[in-house]
Amino acid sequence: MSDNPMYRSTAVASDNVAAIAQRALDAGKGIFRMAPNWVPRNFLHPGKRIKLAPTDWYALGVHRGGIDERWFSSTTEAMNDGRTWDEGLSWCVFEGERFLLRDAVSELQGRVVGKAIWDKYNRWPCYSKFFDNAGPIPHHMHQSEEFAKLTGQDGKPESYYFPPQLNAAENHFDYTFFGLNPGTTKEDVIQCLANWDKGDNGILDLSAAYRLKRGTGWCVPPGVLHAPGSLCTYEPQWGSDVFGMFQSVVEGREVPWDLLVKDVPEEKKRDLEFIVSQLDWEKNVDPYFKQSFYMEPVVDEEFSGDGYTDRWIDYKPCDGFQFVTAKELTIEPGARCLLKDPGASAWISVQGCGTINGQPLQTPVMIHFGEETCDEFFITAEAAAAGVEIVNTGCEPLVGLRYFGPDTHDPSRLPK
Repeated sequence: MSDNPMYRSTAVASDNVAAIAQRALDAGKGIFRMAPNWVPRNFLHPGKRIKLAPTDWYALGVHRGGIDERWFSSTTEAMNDGRTWDEGLSWCVFEGERFLLRDAVSELQGRVVGKAIWDKYNRWPCYSKFFDNAGPIPHHMHQSEEFAKLTGQDGKPESYYFPPQLNAAENHFDYTFFGLNPGTTKEDVIQCLANWDKGDNGILDLSAAYRLKRGTGWCVPPGVLHAPGSLCTYEPQWGSDVFGMFQSVVEGREVPWDLLVKDVPEEKKRDLEFIVSQLDWEKNVDPYFKQSFYMEPVVDEEFSGDGYTDRWIDYKPCDGFQFVTAKELTIEPGARCLLKDPGASAWISVQGCGTINGQPLQTPVMIHFGEETCDEFFITAEAAAAGVEIVNTGCEPLVGLRYFGPDTHDPSRLPK
């Protein structure tokens, strides 16, 4: 059970989940209602745009840092110092009780995530989140599978999308540095790491910044350096929390060396050549970086209809692997849509209200820590195959984002 007294419902022990999960699926016609899943970062500053009440930005204590992330349908633990046991794990809620999505997947397996995903991964292997920081964060990368497995973890490709509904304010720096300038050498980066304790190590001098545009996105493969700017980001990604920070000072604040080598084997934590070897060099110095990794939304005509439009927002693979995909569905007032996707997905509303399989669907204005909202749902593989009915009962567009697990879509259907 969670040690947080603010939860409104009662936790169900993992060995009793099967029965309540089945009742929840019966009532929701194959969908789970999810509770908000807040994650703090003690080295970042909240951007204050993800609907969390101002009184609750530091709900876990100032020593834990401000809450600037909300994770969606996650079975992945957040690798934070001093974390609660369930930090990063998403809870399903039903009739005054709650149970971990991770336990529901373990019990119901392919019925929830799809047979192909269960047979290959034995879990829901991805998640998404809102990442909302007031300013830029350090130039960093996420390890590939090759390097992550050295510390018993998974590699991490990820994608970005900047929802207009959450980005009325740009905050401090709406530019992201990506990769390294063509012509940069590994010795240049090694020298930056050698200068770590001298102040700003100059890693951004080797990179280029791109202005962030609402309603667009990027694909970020493992091993690619990036220093995200201050737009609020929707981030479908692999189920891992590995990273390495390559920048020593951000906005005048020190970045500890420990955050560079958090996911490096103990004997390699001072081996500069090894640390730099984690970078995917070819992708970092790609002279056509934007052409390779930038994404504009693309209407999916097959899944759009009278009064509703479905758009691809994250769709580029990493090295041929369709690790995750995401779409944005907009339903006009009074319209309805029957979604029949080829696999399970996780839904979060960013605008409007309505119903989903008859359950209330409401985009909140403000959420107190521990409150259980009606804006997030997990659509199981069974429900996706049967069809999920979404109705806009309000007077503004109903907009939802949903991400899918690996290899869900026929590659020929994805935008190029």
